[in-house]
Amino acid sequence: MRSFLFVPADSDKKLSKAADAGADALILDLEDSVAPSRKETARAMARDYLMSAREGGPKICVRMNALDTPLWRDDLKSVVPHRPYAILIPKTLSGDCVKQVSAALADIEADTGLPAEGVRLFCVATETPASLFSLGTYAGASPRLFGLTWGAEDLAAALGARSNKNDAGVYTEPYRLARTLTLLGAVAAGVIPIDGVYKDFRDEAGLEREAREAARDGFTAKMAIHPAQVPVINRVFTPSEADVAHARAVVEAFDKAGDVGVVALDGVMLDIPHLKQARALIARAEAGQHTD
Repeated sequence: MRSFLFVPADSDKKLSKAADAGADALILDLEDSVAPSRKETARAMARDYLMSAREGGPKICVRMNALDTPLWRDDLKSVVPHRPYAILIPKTLSGDCVKQVSAALADIEADTGLPAEGVRLFCVATETPASLFSLGTYAGASPRLFGLTWGAEDLAAALGARSNKNDAGVYTEPYRLARTLTLLGAVAAGVIPIDGVYKDFRDEAGLEREAREAARDGFTAKMAIHPAQVPVINRVFTPSEADVAHARAVVEAFDKAGDVGVVALDGVMLDIPHLKQARALIARAEAGQHTD
């Protein structure tokens, strides 16, 4: 998956258009984009959307309310019986939060006769200062966990920052640290690293620049807050034909060389980490992310 599009779960207009945006996954939001007075409405609309989702469309995820609220258990009880692909946990502090939600999901699955561990989990893992000290705790937290992403807006509010970007529109050091730790924590946990949102949805050039920087560093997907952002994200995080051809050449070079740790290709020395990178890129392409 390359693109995750947030959709307020209480908006008929946005829900009706979401499936046609081209995103690999939709995130029906029960949290920040829903007013407190509309939480139950949002749950009901999310249930209806899950029941009517078309076959072959984007994967449907749901962002629950945070664990420090009284809302999250009702969120899960409402939507999990209708089998979302995944639950997005906001404002996690550590892998213990994943364990807590995973246990709640297990109870619901057992009570409703759903397959065990059928619903996956991913997290927004950097929305509080304390969370930055725990990015190494997600490894082994739950077999359900498939991804980590990061958030700059809630973190900025928690820090009392005037802004999270400098005059050039680049994230300042606290937020670059959060992004880096999320990437490292995800890879250490063996899950996909998902870059956070780019909030200026009219700035296509800025979005593409940020997405390309994320892909360069190792992120394999990105969040979107507007349908117009999805084509840019999909394009950037789709391995190009040239990328795939080079990766196949790397694998072929190692295969021909036999049991070696280093090979030469086009005048460049390559070792085992390059082979691992090549195989990972080919796997993503073969999973349907290659260009036509």
